[in-house]
Amino acid sequence: MSAADCYAWRERLFRDAYLEYAQSHIRYTTEAAPDELVSRLHLVAVTHEGDVVVCRSREGWRFLPGGTREPGESLHALASRELMEEAGAVLKGEPRHFSAHVADSDRALPYRPHLPHPRTYWVYAIADVEIVRAPTNPAGDEMVVEVLTLPPHEAAAYLQEDDPLHADVLRHAEALNLVRAAPDATRWLSTLSCFPQVSLGSRLVYPLSLPPTVHEPFWRP
Repeated sequence: MSAADCYAWRERLFRDAYLEYAQSHIRYTTEAAPDELVSRLHLVAVTHEGDVVVCRSREGWRFLPGGTREPGESLHALASRELMEEAGAVLKGEPRHFSAHVADSDRALPYRPHLPHPRTYWVYAIADVEIVRAPTNPAGDEMVVEVLTLPPHEAAAYLQEDDPLHADVLRHAEALNLVRAAPDATRWLSTLSCFPQVSLGSRLVYPLSLPPTVHEPFWRP
């Protein structure tokens, strides 16, 4: 990454902004987020090989796995649930929070009744994960039709096409040297050869070709 590219993503990420879809003014910070004000969590999910998990929905949205907190849910439980629902992945340790967006809403009411309002935090964390199956895709939620594991720079480019905010968060995590392979890792994913329709090599692909109304697992043990 060139010095100019580095400056560009930092300038974008740390610039105050307004998100129309959320009707919120946002500010990026590396300060710790108060647990009681966290409404969303997204994960830079890192495999044993040091690749980053990225997802694509049926609508074409590309994103880091994560989502909205349920009533009474701990952040660890939120991370575990969203990883399984959107990536078919399990946590291999505690998520490590490294940044957040402080979001001040213009809405009269919270997005959901149990969520903090008008100020809330959208937290980002690093998580060591293992993909063990296809996404569970619960009924009523967005359907994930593609899960990839890519080297960090490729994952950022993949996200950039649809979600430049998540792309820049990933670039920040990489700049902080948080995206690392395990010491004994290799690029060849031979341990995952039990999965059908998986492309082995530097990227793991789940091309979910199920009809939109079908929510059965893509892979069964």
